[in-house]
Amino acid sequence: MKPERIPKNVWVAGWVSFFMDVSSEMVYPLVPLFLSSTFGTSKSIIGLIEGVAEASASILKLFSGVLADRFGRHKLLMGLGYGISTLSRPALALASGWGLVLTSRLIDRVGKGIRTAPRDAIIASSTPSAHLGAAFGLHRAMDAAGAVVGPAIAILILALWEANYRLVFWLSILPGIAAVLLIAFYIAPDKPDQKIGKPISWSLRGFNRRFVLFLFVIGLFSLGNSSNAFLILKAQQGGMAPAWISVVYLVFNLAYALTSIPGGLLSDRVGRPWVIVGGFSLFALVYAGFALTESPWPIATLFVLYGCYMGVTDGVQRAYLATLVSEQQMGTGFGLYHMVVGLAILPASVLAGFLWDHISPSAPFWFGSGMAVLAMLLFVTLSWQDLRASKER
Repeated sequence: MKPERIPKNVWVAGWVSFFMDVSSEMVYPLVPLFLSSTFGTSKSIIGLIEGVAEASASILKLFSGVLADRFGRHKLLMGLGYGISTLSRPALALASGWGLVLTSRLIDRVGKGIRTAPRDAIIASSTPSAHLGAAFGLHRAMDAAGAVVGPAIAILILALWEANYRLVFWLSILPGIAAVLLIAFYIAPDKPDQKIGKPISWSLRGFNRRFVLFLFVIGLFSLGNSSNAFLILKAQQGGMAPAWISVVYLVFNLAYALTSIPGGLLSDRVGRPWVIVGGFSLFALVYAGFALTESPWPIATLFVLYGCYMGVTDGVQRAYLATLVSEQQMGTGFGLYHMVVGLAILPASVLAGFLWDHISPSAPFWFGSGMAVLAMLLFVTLSWQDLRASKER
């Protein structure tokens, strides 16, 4: 898909995600370190905070998608979501205990819950089916590019003002404001004919069997895909200093950004199901590596490989989902997808914290690797016809 053929909404959504991820990723890698070093918070509580924050937003992802389809207000909900996330930063900067950190994370994830499904629906409805992989790949690449710039800014600030986490949190407000302004002035308004006007329904009835089975596979996989906070804690356990953890997280996001567009183009060429199978397999290998290693350089290498997994598969899964639902149900379909992923992260993260504290730091990663293998085998079994069709193209 040539750059001049990429719809305007896709480009703008990409830049919006870039600026918001600059804001988010200035903050996110530092939160578990801030909690453990400033308040002495246990790994179980850190897992609980991340899990509750993600799961609380998950229901909103469905509500937001359904409302966007019902009233045709994709742009409004997208802007509202990004604005709420930006407003979460002051609470984090002012936190005097882990309770206010939890509050900030909840506000941030509520914003994400409101914006995600309408944004993905805008991208999908603006793009021809044959180029969905490229469009979502571009969006994920720009999102990940913001996640490179964000930690880089945090590293610079921490180098000048050592361990001044709160200053980073305050400055992260600025790129969030830029994201909201881009939506207000450059995302095209919803067309009048996008107002579907049908009754709101929370049922899976009307969605085809392939979509429902895909949600089941993604839910199973997500039970082993705990918060990335545990990868950061693994790096800390392996002897990395906080500044180097930020560097490694930056490189992880750089790998994510560099592989997103090639992953999307590859999926348009060889078939999205095959790329999803490869992604599950790579995730299983990377998590097994995290379980086995205890030293900084191997951990850094695994972060790069994990970034490649994210880049190759994140946009492709969304592009594949867009082929399983009608345009009239696009927001609801994406809402269901993100709800399943988000709801699963609560038990996944709580379980990961329990396994870390009560069995061993390797246990959460062995569990995640096993769940990825199980999801991959189930996806191959349930999607064999799609895989064969992709191979024969």
